[in-house]
Amino acid sequence: MSRIALINIDTQQSFHHRNYWQESEIPAFQQAILGLIDGCQARNIPVVDIFHVDEDGPFTLESGYVKPMAFLRHQPDVVFQKHVHNAFTDTGLDRWLRERDINQLIICGIRTEQCCETTARVASDLSYAVTFVSEATLTFPMTYKGITLSAAEIRHRTETVLSGRFAEIKTVAETLESL
Repeated sequence: MSRIALINIDTQQSFHHRNYWQESEIPAFQQAILGLIDGCQARNIPVVDIFHVDEDGPFTLESGYVKPMAFLRHQPDVVFQKHVHNAFTDTGLDRWLRERDINQLIICGIRTEQCCETTARVASDLSYAVTFVSEATLTFPMTYKGITLSAAEIRHRTETVLSGRFAEIKTVAETLESL
């Protein structure tokens, strides 16, 4: 029997204070993540909020920005703080999930290719079945060696490298229909 949890990664106000923050992707992200969270909670699936905490800048606890983005209205079942890119290392998340016999994770949050993808990979390595809902993840354009990838291209790249290896890629609707 599959026991499921939704892992909401780093959907926190700290990102508003990064120089790469852009509003263009926000409306679609908000709609997708709110629909996913609401749908999971309506099905009694626990929602786990993960917040990234650093030693300096807008990700410090002292900054006051390590809290949910204003549009989020859910009460999580549990909250963990992380200090690395994945939500498992030194957080207690794995123990919390295993104590509840949870063996399937749904991943959403910020940033698609960074903390969300890294968490999906680690979760897979820890033998969790992973559903990656990329439309309920957010990222921003990135430039390397003079080539800029759009947020859509980064999401596609993440889907490509995760699919069939580390996660099943689904939309919000597909995820909720499968529950």
